[in-house]
Amino acid sequence: MNTFQDSNSAQSRPSDDVAFVPTRAAGLARLEAFLPRAAKHYATRRNYALGPSDCSTVSALSPWIRHRLISEEEVLEHTIARHGLEAAMAFIQEVFWRSYFKGWLEQHPSVWKSYQEELQRARDALDQNTHRRTDYQSAVRGQTGIACFDHWCHELKLTGYLHNHIRMWFASIWIFTLRLPWHLGADFFLRNLIDGDPASNTLSWRWVAGLHTKGKHYLARPDNIAKFTQGMFNPAGQLARDAEALVEGCDHPFVSLNVTPTWLPSDSLHVVTAEDCTPEQVLSDTNTGTIGLSCLTTEHQSALVQSFKQGAVRDALMRQDKPYDMVETDTWADAILEASETAGTSHVATAFTPVGPIASKLTAARDRLSKKGVTLTLVPRRYDLVTWPHATKGFFKLKKKIPQILADQGL
Repeated sequence: MNTFQDSNSAQSRPSDDVAFVPTRAAGLARLEAFLPRAAKHYATRRNYALGPSDCSTVSALSPWIRHRLISEEEVLEHTIARHGLEAAMAFIQEVFWRSYFKGWLEQHPSVWKSYQEELQRARDALDQNTHRRTDYQSAVRGQTGIACFDHWCHELKLTGYLHNHIRMWFASIWIFTLRLPWHLGADFFLRNLIDGDPASNTLSWRWVAGLHTKGKHYLARPDNIAKFTQGMFNPAGQLARDAEALVEGCDHPFVSLNVTPTWLPSDSLHVVTAEDCTPEQVLSDTNTGTIGLSCLTTEHQSALVQSFKQGAVRDALMRQDKPYDMVETDTWADAILEASETAGTSHVATAFTPVGPIASKLTAARDRLSKKGVTLTLVPRRYDLVTWPHATKGFFKLKKKIPQILADQGL
């Protein structure tokens, strides 16, 4: 099982020397470069973490898919056309893991709410407990004395990247060896990963901790680290050898999806956020203009993360027929109202945004816009509509439906 997703850096360069830049063209180029390795090579080599200068064992597509500069459908279409379904199934399943996490969190939104509340409590506890604060600072500064963990901490902050297998080891060491709150670790990842995704990140940390699949946790082993880093690291005697899965004192109820196909009037103003940077695939061809929105304060995200998100939105705007400026602000409602007034329309549309910080900002903006007589419509992708309803329990339920979903998508 790969929980944290196939992931790579916007700054590191894989062995085939493809630069990671926040444009659709760069994402498509990376996809084309990876395709020859999407079948047997990926299936047999994907767990090997060979360092930030060699990404040949993974696809390195996650920054672009995360911001939908390229879509899951495009990746699947090209992969199946090249290798067929059976030969490339390991990679195809990895693409669907991302959809599973998004759909599952969308149907269990209290997990995100609970995570945010517990994160704030964990932050407050750092202020009140000197020893805990020292342990946390040692971890995020890469000064724990565990060579592999400290190296990965510096690598993450320097490049915005960690290989998927490293993310699992890192989370396990954070939780079971360093005994730090998982919420703080998930926050550390989300602030520093260029491809950081609220659903994949939160649920992956919960899976490692034994909360997503209750009682089933992931304990990093020195021999496993040594094998898949090809001897680069071997933390023998430094890691927890036995640990119990974490437990929480609440359940997270299932909530039915409230995502349906949507019709848009032709005079809509389109809004682009970092959640979906190919609006031309989602929204109608006719519109009165397109505005890009970026957060002025970004929850303490690193400069690398902010730069990629802003670049992705700018790239999306450059591909539109009637682009307006990108606005960096925390008052999204004001920016949308001003743009809609300039465009002469009361209809505003954007791609549907799953549970997370941007969804929260759009919900707050929608309430204010409604009071001003402006309608904000969130338009879902068909791929999400046919995939998310199967993400109600474990991944296996969705996995069984992959052929049917692909057929429904014409793939």
